[in-house]
Amino acid sequence: MKKLTACLLTAITLTMAAPVMAQFSKPENAIKYRQSAMFMMSQNFGRVAGMAAGRIPFDAKVAADSAAVAELMSKLPWAGFVAGTDLGKTKAKPEIWTNRAKFDDYAKKMQAEMSQLAVAAKSGNLDSIKLAVKATGAACESCHDDFQLN
Repeated sequence: MKKLTACLLTAITLTMAAPVMAQFSKPENAIKYRQSAMFMMSQNFGRVAGMAAGRIPFDAKVAADSAAVAELMSKLPWAGFVAGTDLGKTKAKPEIWTNRAKFDDYAKKMQAEMSQLAVAAKSGNLDSIKLAVKATGAACESCHDDFQLN
């Protein structure tokens, strides 16, 4: 897990160093970027949520590591929502680009909740993790309801 985190941090640093438009030579690259970040975030969040729901045996270290990766990934997808990426192989609703302020507010709320989840998971307290999972899941769901095609 430490190697994965180190690789992710390196990739993020390199990605953030370039201007947003320069990192996406084609709209489909931006779509793949944001979908990949969302996938990694959901996989790691899902692992913690599974523990909180009792579907996966609780392991405090795995929960903390997964929540930390999910928090990190929660900062990444937004750079991929650039002009011209509303078409193609995407579930993004057009409302993202017509109501960007609301979309950005949802993104910030989810990031804040993901940070709280990371803090709760680091504590190792399963009851705190359960509360943070519920709040984080609600933040994700509200954005999906308004901005993602089913």
